[in-house]
Amino acid sequence: MNSGECIAVLGSNGCGKSTLFNILYGITRGNSGKFLCDGTDLLSNSKLREKTVAYVPQNPLLIEELSAKDNLLMWYTADEIKASLSSGVLNILGISGFLKTPVKKMSGGMKKRLSIACAVSNKPKILLLDEPSSALDPMCKKTIYEYIERFKKFGGTVILSTHDLDELAFCDAAFVIKDGLLSSFKKSDDIDGTVTQL
Repeated sequence: MNSGECIAVLGSNGCGKSTLFNILYGITRGNSGKFLCDGTDLLSNSKLREKTVAYVPQNPLLIEELSAKDNLLMWYTADEIKASLSSGVLNILGISGFLKTPVKKMSGGMKKRLSIACAVSNKPKILLLDEPSSALDPMCKKTIYEYIERFKKFGGTVILSTHDLDELAFCDAAFVIKDGLLSSFKKSDDIDGTVTQL
C-alpha cells in the first residue's frame, strides 16, 4: 500500500469487511497482525493512529437532532467551515446545499457526505470507507468518487470496502475476504456464490 492509492476490500455481506475496518481503526482488537504506516505499527500506537487514520463506517455517526453545520462545529472552527465551504472538502462534497438541514431529515447521501467531511477534519493520511456508495444515487456516488480522487491526488491513501465491482475502476489494487482470509482479488474469484465476471 502506497501513498496516493485506493485499495478495495471486496466480499459478500457478513464476510468480515466491517470487522477488519474496526480492527484497523482500533475499535476492535485483532488476534494478530500489524497495520504499518511509514514503518510504524498503528495498531500499537493509538495516538499516532488517531492522527493518521480517519474512518467512515457504514452507518453514519452523526447527531440526528443537529444540523449539518452544528455537527461540523464539533470538528471544525467556524472560520474553518467558512473557508472549506469556499474551496475545501465541504465545497467538494456539496455540504453548502444542506448546511442548515437537521440530520434526521437528510437523505442517505447527505449523511454519507457529511460523515466523510467530519471524519477528515484532522487531515488524515489514511481514509477508511466502509461501503461508501451503498444505496446511494448515481450523482451522490459521483461526488464521493471525486473526493476520493482528490484525496489520492494529495498523497492520501484510501481503503474502501465494497461488494460493488464497478468501484474497482478507480482502485489501484483489490483484495477479497473469503472464509476469514484476505487474498489478492482475481477476476475468477467467487464473491457472492457465483463466479464474478469483470
